[in-house]
Amino acid sequence: MLLRDRAVAERKGFEETCGPERRLLEIILDIEDPSRRSVLYGPVDQNLRLIRAAFDVRISARNGVLHIIGADGAVEKAARCIESLQRALRTHPVITEELVKTSINQARLGRREDDGDRISVFLPSVRIAPRGLGQREYVEAIRKHDLTFCLGPAGTGKTYLAVAMAVSLLKQSRIKRIVLVRPAVEAGEKLGYLPGDMQAKVNPYLRPLFDAMHDMMSFDQIKRLMRDDVIEVIPLAFMRGRTLNNAAIILDEAQNSTPQQMLMFLTRLGHHSKMIVTGDDSQSDLARVEDSGFVDGVGRLEHLAGVAVVRLARSDIVRHPLVEKVVKAYGEARNDR
Repeated sequence: MLLRDRAVAERKGFEETCGPERRLLEIILDIEDPSRRSVLYGPVDQNLRLIRAAFDVRISARNGVLHIIGADGAVEKAARCIESLQRALRTHPVITEELVKTSINQARLGRREDDGDRISVFLPSVRIAPRGLGQREYVEAIRKHDLTFCLGPAGTGKTYLAVAMAVSLLKQSRIKRIVLVRPAVEAGEKLGYLPGDMQAKVNPYLRPLFDAMHDMMSFDQIKRLMRDDVIEVIPLAFMRGRTLNNAAIILDEAQNSTPQQMLMFLTRLGHHSKMIVTGDDSQSDLARVEDSGFVDGVGRLEHLAGVAVVRLARSDIVRHPLVEKVVKAYGEARNDR
């Protein structure tokens, strides 16, 4: 990587952007694998355009190198972002938009993803790490506490990171099993009778947990671990009377539990176990939101030693950019009522 200081006047148009008192910096980055530069740049240079917009810099590609020009701090962050993507290319077949946004967020925070951030799962090619301060606080809370509540809107990674941490603990042999739990409450629709055994009946409710897990281990591995009862999926109503030792227990969509169910669930925690309770208190499917055991439980327990409560915000949303706007629009409509 080469760095060159430039006078502001040498680059047309940046006088207005940076101001006469600011210096421009040019950083020249070598492309590690020129044969894959189209993957790095993205379709029609989409990845480069995202980085340009995020840091307000100019990026040009020629002769196997990238020239980044702009205000000094912004250029250094853009270069850090591109270097992160080049490292990712060593193990990733493609560079997704989400991966680009993760690198942008890491660069903005002045950090680079390292082994301390990464959550190790069974598939070696998969890199999972918290994105931004909220998710990092969430992961740290799980690491340090036996009981963690996470509240946040859709798309903030509540379920995904909980499953990733559970899988990581299983891989490290720090637990012996993973128990995935969800209230069997329809989202505003009455589905009626569902055929099949209990597993077939609850699968639709637990699908998001399975979707996350399929990113972290192979299908055959999941199937084998479920057959051996290492991974268990169960509706909340079937948890009564159990004590779960040496386990990671995840209650997802907890806003749809009642206070009685929440008490029953929390008292299943056994020795050497971790319990993670996730939910969106703005999306309860109960008849009355005030009946939510999730909100009640957080209010009762958030000041207890050994319990962590993490609140993620719209800024932590990592799905399609429109999701954050949708969440904001519905939140504003609810406040106007």
